[in-house]
Amino acid sequence: AVSDKAPEFVRNVTSQMMIKAGDLVGDHIPVSLLPVDGTFPTGTTKWEKRNIALEIPTWDSETCIQCNKCVMVCPHASIRSNVYSEDLLSGAPETFQSVKARGRDFPEGSVFTLQVAAEDCTGCGMCIEACPAKNKSETRLKAINMEPQHPLREAERANWDFFLDLPLPDRRELKTNTVKGSQFLEPLFEFSGACAACGETPYVKLVSQLFGDRMLVANATGCSSIYGGNLPTTPWTVNADGRGPTWSNSLFEDNAEFGMGMRLTVDKHTEYARELVQQLSDQVGGELADAILQADMKEEAVIFEQRERVAQLKEKLAGLDSKEAKQLLTVADSLVKKSVWIMGGDGWAYDIGYGGLDHALASGRNINVLVMDTEVYSNTGGQMSKATPLGAVAKFAAGGKPAGKKDLARMVMSYGNVYVATVAMGSNDTQTVRALLEAEAYDGPSLVIAYSHCIAHGINMRTGLDQQKGAVDSGHWPLFRFNPDLAEQGKNPLTMDSKAPKISFKDYAYKETRYSMLARAKPEMAALLLAQAQKNIGSRWHLFEQLASLSYDEKGEAETA
Repeated sequence: AVSDKAPEFVRNVTSQMMIKAGDLVGDHIPVSLLPVDGTFPTGTTKWEKRNIALEIPTWDSETCIQCNKCVMVCPHASIRSNVYSEDLLSGAPETFQSVKARGRDFPEGSVFTLQVAAEDCTGCGMCIEACPAKNKSETRLKAINMEPQHPLREAERANWDFFLDLPLPDRRELKTNTVKGSQFLEPLFEFSGACAACGETPYVKLVSQLFGDRMLVANATGCSSIYGGNLPTTPWTVNADGRGPTWSNSLFEDNAEFGMGMRLTVDKHTEYARELVQQLSDQVGGELADAILQADMKEEAVIFEQRERVAQLKEKLAGLDSKEAKQLLTVADSLVKKSVWIMGGDGWAYDIGYGGLDHALASGRNINVLVMDTEVYSNTGGQMSKATPLGAVAKFAAGGKPAGKKDLARMVMSYGNVYVATVAMGSNDTQTVRALLEAEAYDGPSLVIAYSHCIAHGINMRTGLDQQKGAVDSGHWPLFRFNPDLAEQGKNPLTMDSKAPKISFKDYAYKETRYSMLARAKPEMAALLLAQAQKNIGSRWHLFEQLASLSYDEKGEAETA
């Protein structure tokens, strides 16, 4: 049964689809209940309550160091944290936990809670693997530990409901450039239908936390479009103010252009709105108009202030009867900075949609591209893509891929005016946060390529973060950020965020079936491809090392010896 708190549409339509009654003969879903324009409400995954986990994480508040790493890696946003005033604990359920908040970032009397949505958790255990805190009295235990779900279900349901009613910290006062601070932000992507321990969704969720209340998303067909917008429910949601990501799915071949179209539209609306503000300056107030037009929206606090100014503007416009005032009302929200994100997997970015991606990045427009690189076509059954590494087995590469992985990052860096970063949350979560913030702040095109472990790799998905770390430690996935703004400051735009390889490629790769199966089937070919892959890693690392060591003059040009 769906909760009485659920919207009417969810109770009457979505719930019938959930139980597969939508196509039965009868009056389960009359045509009159369906949306006239075909739009469905967002934020509906929270009403599913799948209850699929046999075990869920439980919180040991005494051992916890409040690092929020578990919250960050949760693929389904089913483990969350909050800091709030202790006074708000009045009326809390008997089993609801809280402890004094650590650190100096919060007012005296603040408490911290880590809460699990028992009915939405998939039981993947990735949060346990990410937890760095050890129970000193029993070292096999951590600050979060798996326990059977069923006995905890009723109590945790009440705890979760109480937790959601607690006020969130003020975004303007959080250190969002840290793992801990960023994870106090509300996720606007939750409880998707992605695989348990999915390597892609933690990145999507993080982007929604950082920019979701002003974000437009163009999503390529693939895993991210299926878990992102499949019926009957939608994981993209809104905050208490009704703000959330505008999301739309496009095809493999044109998603980048689709997203660039969003950017062009936003830019045109903003340009038109600014023109109208200038025209109506005397009528709405010169001081207000100037403040709106001069706002430098690079920080949360300034964006918040701009929203308040736009609200004031709308109030003034409502009292005006001119054509210009009515037109400005329709585009006034465009005066607040919008963040356009183009998302998809490697099958889209490296292969079918590459031509469009190259076109969009070369445009110079302020777009942000997030590529969730699983190194294989995941959604359609594990076919080889140009992102598939040398020696990996996939469909259409049953004998091991004979060619190397396409170096998309280096190709895009050659433009010189595109922000480029490679990230792997399991290796360096702080660098992941920093790269996403820098990419969005960069006034131009940006590309962030995120290592995403996948069930197609043939691994225990719970250990996916370890595999991410192994990919970085072996040099297969070096972490770096290429920021063109640094060149303008006379600095090298390339920053290496990972060290030289410290384990062999074999030590990383042969923990995955996609590599090890070739060693069993064709050991000689496997050895040959492994040796070539190791050689390629060394050459690539040496090249990046040299690029990162270049000196730049005050004109932003690399100095020669």
